[in-house]
Amino acid sequence: MKHIIAAVLAGLLGMLSTAGLAGDYEKQKVVYHINYDDPKLQTAAMRNIQNHINAVGAENLDVRVVMHGNGLSLLLTPEAGERLEKFRIGNADQKMAARIDGLRGQGVKFNVCNNTVRGRNVDIAADLHYVNEEDIVPSGVAEVSHLQQQGFTYIKP
Repeated sequence: MKHIIAAVLAGLLGMLSTAGLAGDYEKQKVVYHINYDDPKLQTAAMRNIQNHINAVGAENLDVRVVMHGNGLSLLLTPEAGERLEKFRIGNADQKMAARIDGLRGQGVKFNVCNNTVRGRNVDIAADLHYVNEEDIVPSGVAEVSHLQQQGFTYIKP
């Protein structure tokens, strides 16, 4: 019983110390740039974003994930990845979709390059995990540049 109480107290202290750390940072604007289809690297990028949120606090962070080219595989369903010739893989399996949804729930915005959508014949509603018209940007690289001009810090995980 003492071990359980000690574990609960240690967990609470850990949460309190993490909450205190979030107050040490000013508001941040960050763009994460993804243009690769490696599922391990994409998983690591999602973990980086979650760690960033944990450190700074969701209320102090404006995060955009901009995808173009092969990076669109992050939101591409596995079925679409098999069907679409211009993609090697679709990484939005159940586990990745849950990660993405968790990040969206914390305010992370996922922006998709319209040039890639058109050039690779992607059906937004059928092929991508939970993407709306407002998530589409004209050009992924132009959006990254635009966000940097607005003061967003560029991160290429």
